[in-house]
Amino acid sequence: MPSIDLAHVTVSFPVFDGGGRSLKRRLMSATTGGRIARDSDDQIAICALDDVSMAVGHGDRVGLIGHNGAGKTTLLRVMAGIYQPVAGTVRVVGRVVPIFDVSLGMDPDLNGYQNIQLRGMLLGLRKAEILARMDEIAEFTELGSFLDMPLRTYSAGMRARLALAVSTSIEPEILLLDEGIGAGDATFMEKARRRLDDFVQNAGIFVLASHTESFVRQTCNKAALLDHGRIVFFGTVDEAFDRYHSCP
Repeated sequence: MPSIDLAHVTVSFPVFDGGGRSLKRRLMSATTGGRIARDSDDQIAICALDDVSMAVGHGDRVGLIGHNGAGKTTLLRVMAGIYQPVAGTVRVVGRVVPIFDVSLGMDPDLNGYQNIQLRGMLLGLRKAEILARMDEIAEFTELGSFLDMPLRTYSAGMRARLALAVSTSIEPEILLLDEGIGAGDATFMEKARRRLDDFVQNAGIFVLASHTESFVRQTCNKAALLDHGRIVFFGTVDEAFDRYHSCP
């Protein structure tokens, strides 16, 4: 069974050149983002996650909510193995498919079809499996003749479409989604959401970072409220949003 277990996880990022008083003032006046601290060498650091513990099991659909800079995307990246904690432990069991880093497994000098193969292989697909899915993936992107063009000619939204199409062409055990991937216009996003609805039903675990309350309520059965890098509530979606809306 897939599972995600985080125990007392802390993630911090040092601010190099942080000795200047003007930078210190800007950091100390910030109202969002992780907690500002100092390490053992008196270096300023941003504590993006602070002593985070949570357990997610098979069948869980978890929404990560909170203000900008609360730590939602950082937490997703920890679950995906992209960020390593400076303290605590992370244990993930199951095949993970992250849909938030649209540049991962992409080569700007290769065309769309070639990048479909690259990203597919990065996700663990064999070449034959990718080729068998190629037509369906290409059709879903709605990129048409642009698939014959180098990726460097694509807009950010076009890259996101390509990444989303490849990532949702397989059946993961754990699906991690950052709603802020910016996959294009409203019509395409509605199409993508319908596909994600089906995708979520087949994923053992789904974790979503989102600011859209309706999307979280539609797809999740639990929610974690983050505030300045800490989980201040983890439980039902209704109670999580009640607490979120009551925050000053």
